[in-house]
Amino acid sequence: MPKLKTHKALSKRLKITGTGKVLRPKGWGNKKRLAKSARTKRLYDKFFEAPPSVARLAKRLMPYAM
Repeated sequence: MPKLKTHKALSKRLKITGTGKVLRPKGWGNKKRLAKSARTKRLYDKFFEAPPSVARLAKRLMPYAM
């Protein structure tokens, strides 16, 4: 059976934890950075759990991330 290819764009955007949760960053983090307060910019550093529909897709497109 051939090797499965990892979707490189998705692997750069999402993280998969050791327990299998898929984490995603918030959107719009780099848009208008000068207009955002320091507190708001810090909020964009955090990762949040992705919805189940995205998690299923991510696990299929990143077969070796687990």
